[in-house]
Amino acid sequence: MPDRDALPPALAAILAGGTLAGLPRLDVRIARPELDAWRGGNVMPGVWSFAADAPGPHVAVVAATHGNEIGGAVVLDRWLRAGLRPARGRLSLVMANLDALGRFDAEDPTASRFIDEDLNRVWDEETLSGGRRSCELRRARALRPLLDTVDLLLDLHSMLWPSDPLMLAGRSARAARLARQVGLPPLVVADEGHAAGQRLIDHAPFADPDGTRTALLLEAGPHWEAATVAMIEVAAARLLRLAGTVAEDDGMLAPPPAAPPAPARLARVTRTVTARTPGFAFLRPFRGGHVVPQRNTLIALDGEDEIRTPHDDCLLVMPSLRAMPGQTAVRLARFVDD
Repeated sequence: MPDRDALPPALAAILAGGTLAGLPRLDVRIARPELDAWRGGNVMPGVWSFAADAPGPHVAVVAATHGNEIGGAVVLDRWLRAGLRPARGRLSLVMANLDALGRFDAEDPTASRFIDEDLNRVWDEETLSGGRRSCELRRARALRPLLDTVDLLLDLHSMLWPSDPLMLAGRSARAARLARQVGLPPLVVADEGHAAGQRLIDHAPFADPDGTRTALLLEAGPHWEAATVAMIEVAAARLLRLAGTVAEDDGMLAPPPAAPPAPARLARVTRTVTARTPGFAFLRPFRGGHVVPQRNTLIALDGEDEIRTPHDDCLLVMPSLRAMPGQTAVRLARFVDD
């Protein structure tokens, strides 16, 4: 264990019960859309689904799985107001945690992540079919019949801690291939999920290695920023065009890039670090996307345990600078060749 007198001041402050310097400012630079027009849905509350005459896949775009991540809801609101409809197949636009989204308050913007529990940690069969009750489980069970008919799903998220945008593909090789083809953002991360519970992209129909249904999770950038909304819109539009759901020249979406983006780079998680103690702390406030050149570099302390990089050129995926026990603190990943 390093001598704590020699640690950086920010880390020493945390280990002494203080707070980390350099926390992100919680400035809300976008407004939550008015939900009254969309709250009722045409399938169920918060869910709008439209079918084309021409056959094609059922594509779902899901926003506000976390109620404080309002960027995706801004994009769905724009599309619904514009009258977006599929040219082929079916398009479903889902405001997932409608109750939490309705409680969003720019004066306390982190408070509405969920009502009772994280909606993105309940998608395993035992939890969905078990006897536990919560606002989020009630919503997941209501959404499940629709989502189980979806061929391609994009779950829209944003980030509290500073990080470059990325696409999460979970364990599915076909999801990683599709995310690379989308090319936006230019980084795809294949991972095993969280110890605290299964995400929507880990739901069995999407994670089945022998299946065909595919789900991606977009982490588009910082919460409450216009640039994050722009990333959501351009990446989602790219996916809808690739799926053939909308025409290439559909003017209701963000315009396609002048040239198709290059395939995104793929990184595979080699270790998911789950905080074990309240004293988990990084040696410095790492940004997501930071690459540590040398293996065995000390990056964090968890009580008496040292967290070190397991290999050279170790990518830090979405480090959480205030991880509580049981929460994912960081994922460590290795870039993989084509």
